[in-house]
Amino acid sequence: METTLTVKSRKPITKGRVLSHLFIWVLIFFTVFPIYIVIESSLNTTGLLSTNSFLPHGISLANFKLLFHDPAVPFSRWMLNSFLLAILNSIISVFVGAGAAFAFSRMKFRGRKTGLQALLLVQVFPSFLAIAAIYVMMERIYTVFPAFGLGSMGGLLLIYLGGSMGVNVWLLRGYINTIPMELDEAARIDGASTMQIYWLIFFPLAAPVLAVTALLTFIGTFNEFVLASIFLTNVDQRTVAVGLESFVGAALGQNWGPFAAGSILASIPLIAIFLSLQRFIIGGLTQGATKG
Repeated sequence: METTLTVKSRKPITKGRVLSHLFIWVLIFFTVFPIYIVIESSLNTTGLLSTNSFLPHGISLANFKLLFHDPAVPFSRWMLNSFLLAILNSIISVFVGAGAAFAFSRMKFRGRKTGLQALLLVQVFPSFLAIAAIYVMMERIYTVFPAFGLGSMGGLLLIYLGGSMGVNVWLLRGYINTIPMELDEAARIDGASTMQIYWLIFFPLAAPVLAVTALLTFIGTFNEFVLASIFLTNVDQRTVAVGLESFVGAALGQNWGPFAAGSILASIPLIAIFLSLQRFIIGGLTQGATKG
């Protein structure tokens, strides 16, 4: 019995292959190098960024201990504030955005097209253009409702909800348009109301894109810095991004060690969540983008 062995021929090494591999390794270096600098700085006791040498200048966990043992650095409180804002914003914005997207996709009413165009137009302008107007508005609200005015987490949550609504509505509407209208018609023949169609048909079928929208909103809120740095003035109410900035934002001194240590600790939950739900993110985004 004869056996035939198949030998795979190696592709010839060409100049194009060498350049492409070199380009990939350069990109990998520029991606990994900042991560290494942050890790090395978090273990460095000098409090400086070590960019002159690739080798660490002594390894210590003093920067990590400072975040949890220094009374002037309420790192645990900052993390709790960030998680609280991110969770509330993701849940509320998804529920409100899902209702708005369902209305824009399935219901006929006056101003439907104009409302969609207005949502799209608002997303075109950078958000920092409205900071001055939002600041004045929240300052006026503080005189009436201090819990939702300037310097409060409730007021910052309202700003986050308004900022994430446009993107969420368009993303969810694109997914709803992929759900066959025949399901709605069959449910109406059986006597289902609009709310029953929304809760019993749309919500179960749209669960993947709802989870993706909530996750992306959570990550965006957790990492947000500009608005939080302007509207949160109390040290105990700061988010982790604003709190860590205080280590390197001083005019007369910068302590990069605790900043790097806090950045690593704050990024671990986000990395774990993103990696564990990566396939849902890709699936939900591609399905939601098939129709718009």
